[in-house]
Amino acid sequence: MWPTLTILLAAALAALSFTSWWRSSRARRETARLLRELAATEQLRREADDQASAERQTLFNSMVEGVMLLDSQGRVLLANQSLEQLFGIHTDIRGQTLMESIRLHELAALVERLKTEQQGLSAEIELPGAVPRHFEVNAASVLDREGRPQGAIVVFHDLTRIRQLENTRREFVANVSHELRTPLSLITGCVETLLDGAKDNPAVAEKFLRTIERHSHRLSNLIEDLLTISRLESGGIKLQLEDIDLREFTGKLLEEMQVRAAERNTTLLNEVPAGLRARADLDRLQQVFVNLVENAIKYGRAAGRMTVTGRARLDGQVELCVSDDGPGIPEEAKERLFERFYRADRARSRETGGTGLGLSIVKHIVQSHGGEVWVESEPGHGAKFFFTLPPG
Repeated sequence: MWPTLTILLAAALAALSFTSWWRSSRARRETARLLRELAATEQLRREADDQASAERQTLFNSMVEGVMLLDSQGRVLLANQSLEQLFGIHTDIRGQTLMESIRLHELAALVERLKTEQQGLSAEIELPGAVPRHFEVNAASVLDREGRPQGAIVVFHDLTRIRQLENTRREFVANVSHELRTPLSLITGCVETLLDGAKDNPAVAEKFLRTIERHSHRLSNLIEDLLTISRLESGGIKLQLEDIDLREFTGKLLEEMQVRAAERNTTLLNEVPAGLRARADLDRLQQVFVNLVENAIKYGRAAGRMTVTGRARLDGQVELCVSDDGPGIPEEAKERLFERFYRADRARSRETGGTGLGLSIVKHIVQSHGGEVWVESEPGHGAKFFFTLPPG
């Protein structure tokens, strides 16, 4: 009997041991499965977070405005490509403070105000440099569900071009007002003098009438030049292109300007080679030459020479040059010479009565033909005005 009981007890213990081992093994497998699922879930969460972060960065980078996201400590969490381009940033600025990434005290002060005001703030900030840049900055707090600040978002709008246009407009209005006021004042003064009795003296009356006539023409020329500039800049002038023999064209033009040249005893030379042709609008090309030749006569030395030359360039363009032997142009004036109303010698320009728009008209006409215009000059050695045209 005891052997039988011993066998049965051993079998029962073996069965119990097997059951315990099986349950333990199953528990381990279940634990391992759960761990794998947790790991997979965590991986999916990380991938989802990475994808969400990538999507946020892609969205930020697609914005034209510069955008920066700051954490509660004022350190950069995100910055888009537009912001990096606006400020010339070439390194990763995440984790840096505002003063470390963008050294603008006004910007740091604006973000600091958010800690107490916790509302949208805006300001215009100027970035110093050779060409000052202007930004409109909008900043707002980022709040959690309980309304506690967790950081800030800062948006930058580049106002530089707008401010430049505003300055150009103000300068233009001021210049036009001045240019109109000068001849009008002279005309008004002459009329008042004539009405006060000068009209009864034929010699004096003729002198004042000549002055009125001269400045009336000056006003008319100014208004015509203003209208021309406006039409050129707005694309309101349609070019009537034709094939032009440049030597023949230059010869006729210089012949017509001999009277003007004789006033200063200036010799006009046509050295454009025979057979050189360009495709251009005849009337507009005449405007270009008249402005350049008149300037060469006006600012060249008395009893001097004005020369027109030309050549075909290797790139296919036709290059023309109007040169004089006058005192030349100061180095600092060359870059601004083609701006509206800019004069290198203001006193001389007032004396000769120019509108200050001639070279600006030249630039716009040449550019409308697809060409370029520039000046070369050394003080005491005259000036050379070059421009290019498409070949004929």
